[in-house]
Amino acid sequence: MKCPHCNHDDTKVVDSRETDGGRTIRRRRECEKCKGRFSTYEQVEILNLLVVKRNGDKEEYKKEKLEESLKRATNKRLTEVEVEQLVSDIESQINVCGKTEIATKEIGNIVLAKLKERDEVSYLRFASVFKSFGSGKRFIKELEQL
Repeated sequence: MKCPHCNHDDTKVVDSRETDGGRTIRRRRECEKCKGRFSTYEQVEILNLLVVKRNGDKEEYKKEKLEESLKRATNKRLTEVEVEQLVSDIESQINVCGKTEIATKEIGNIVLAKLKERDEVSYLRFASVFKSFGSGKRFIKELEQL
């Protein structure tokens, strides 16, 4: 790990602790050269997961796509940290499935469940796109179900 202060590539771990419910490890590091301290975070990365789209096409899972759709749905209603936590929760649930392929519908349902717990307005925003609301009546029906 290179030091962000002097770019020296010899650092040592001073302290490690779990965060985010054990899904992330925070490591406090110290540079051997300039003695500058900094933190790094280690998380599990979802690898080799294919997402099956509605039309049957398959593509590699991309965390950035999930983050972007959540940022659109939450649009300043949740902090960046809360959105990151939400992404982490969703990815953990996807990982628990242990599948090599997952349908966009399954991911969408997980997202809906997590958003429903956190913020109903964000839930409705996401649901309106995910469930393809064609009219205001459909939107009102979903609102009444909340």
